[in-house]
Amino acid sequence: MEPPGLRHAFFVSDRTGITAEMLGHSLLAQFEDVQFKETTLPFVDSVERANAAVRQINEAALEDDQRPLVFSTLVDPEVSAVIAGARALYLDCFQVFISPMEQELGVRHSLEIGRSHRVRNTNEYHSRIEAVNFCLAHDDGVSTKELHEADVILVGVSRSGKTPTCLYMGLQYGIRAANYPLIPEDFQDMKLPARLNKYRRKLFGLTITAPRLAHIRNERRPNSRYAQLDNCQYEIDRAEMLMREEGIPFLDATNRSIEELAATIVHQGQLHRQSF
Repeated sequence: MEPPGLRHAFFVSDRTGITAEMLGHSLLAQFEDVQFKETTLPFVDSVERANAAVRQINEAALEDDQRPLVFSTLVDPEVSAVIAGARALYLDCFQVFISPMEQELGVRHSLEIGRSHRVRNTNEYHSRIEAVNFCLAHDDGVSTKELHEADVILVGVSRSGKTPTCLYMGLQYGIRAANYPLIPEDFQDMKLPARLNKYRRKLFGLTITAPRLAHIRNERRPNSRYAQLDNCQYEIDRAEMLMREEGIPFLDATNRSIEELAATIVHQGQLHRQSF
């Protein structure tokens, strides 16, 4: 059986498209043998814009000679009906869940555009903003003055994924995440940096394979000792040894997404997350 060709996938929303993207990505990821060309069409909140979206979807159908997939989180039934008329497999993400929930709860849903991304609690929203600011101020060991306020402190060798994971936890979960690099000087006596000693219970480590680390570092500092494979392997081996000796839990970030890393750290660390 020949592998399927490229398929277009559209995420259509009357607001940002984030919900449609999240649901759509989760479903598309189950079909590893299919290559998808993904397009997000946000703010489709009128019949006019819906018709424009349909023209774009239909052009993709002609280009592929097969139906695109359309993931929709449209609220307005008139706008939704226009998109449903495109030459595509139309998947109404809300309808799949809303109708059974209405039957179970015995009430109608609130027909309102943008409700899923509204700030529901101002205090929690500001907590999330402050968490992001905290992550930025405590990135890469720049500041250690307020580490006592951190919910978690990520450690690991340079370029192992600490910064993006911290920012994701701040933005999505409202968690104050700092990060501190383990450098060659720390491996000489195999001890934690002195500044981290009193925060051991907050430490969580990230590691990575040497080839992947060398590739990442070469993009930053090409042909440097910092990026050479043997140096990367040395730093990783010593960092993992140090974390084991100090009892610091750690994850391999090589093949994990930022979302998976963050969710695992939050779960294993039993961290309190904000609800948004």
